[in-house]
Amino acid sequence: MGSLPQSVLFCCDHNAVRSPMAEGIMKRLFGTDTYVQSVGVVNDLEIDGFAIAVCEEVGVELSRHRSRSFEELEENGEALSGFDVVVTLSPASQRKALELTRYYHLTVEYWPIMDPSGIGETREQKLNAYRQTRDQIRDHLQKKWG
Repeated sequence: MGSLPQSVLFCCDHNAVRSPMAEGIMKRLFGTDTYVQSVGVVNDLEIDGFAIAVCEEVGVELSRHRSRSFEELEENGEALSGFDVVVTLSPASQRKALELTRYYHLTVEYWPIMDPSGIGETREQKLNAYRQTRDQIRDHLQKKWG
């Protein structure tokens, strides 16, 4: 189990499901001990309603999340180089993070987290897929930082 980094950036494709879930769960587990943000490769979707619902079940509030991209993070004055660890949750975000950080000395980690969007027909099946993703993220966080 590693020691808690001072700052973590979670990334996925749209910053609408996996990375905001990871950001919210990390804040819930570790409070203000770590500075946590999340971004997507592109910002073309709002926070996903199923992600909000399944996180609410574990006391994580996501409804106020505003999706943003890597570019918007930098435009808002937050340099990627300022993060200790970048955790990517999708292959596209892994490629983008490696490309953007190749000149920095920071850790980029890939966690293969399932994308639940598009899985299931009924509301309950969809919620179950999102719960699996939520629990995968929580398990990774607990294994990594206790």
